[in-house]
Amino acid sequence: MSSSPALLDVSQAHARHAEFRIVDVRTPGEYASGHLPGALNIPLDRIARSLPELRQAADDQPLLLVCASGTRSQNAVRTLAGHGIAAASLTGGTASWSAHGHPLDYPAEGPRRVWAMERQVRLTAGAIVLLGLLLGLLVHPAFQLLSAGIAGGLVFSALTDTCAMAVVLGRLPFNRRR
Repeated sequence: MSSSPALLDVSQAHARHAEFRIVDVRTPGEYASGHLPGALNIPLDRIARSLPELRQAADDQPLLLVCASGTRSQNAVRTLAGHGIAAASLTGGTASWSAHGHPLDYPAEGPRRVWAMERQVRLTAGAIVLLGLLLGLLVHPAFQLLSAGIAGGLVFSALTDTCAMAVVLGRLPFNRRR
């Protein structure tokens, strides 16, 4: 992996808000639940396809990447850095921005209530683990492999700081624009 991404805390980002081209890398559903003023939505799974536009935007203004907590935006900063595009990540993401009393923008039709991706992943992983354990007890022990597979996926996710389950969940209709 490349070096750690440039990080800005909320006070630094707020003081320089107008200087940045802000890119929110959450799913469209999460973006619609509230985003930094003026932010453009380019979900993390579309960053690679958006490199030409992001390169051009970075030539005009410094890029500040934002997500819910800062993890996905740090991954996006590393991806961009690998392509020679400088960007910074907002530490703590929109959650921290909002907690510091700064406003969020919403779509014209109003905020959309979508769980944060991390919460969706926890629910899905937990449900699959429970299902695997129950089926393993009630139907056949081989179903416990389902739980083991999810456990292995979570370990891999932590070690690589990636999440395949989040990518899949991000493509579901409720995480896309209306």
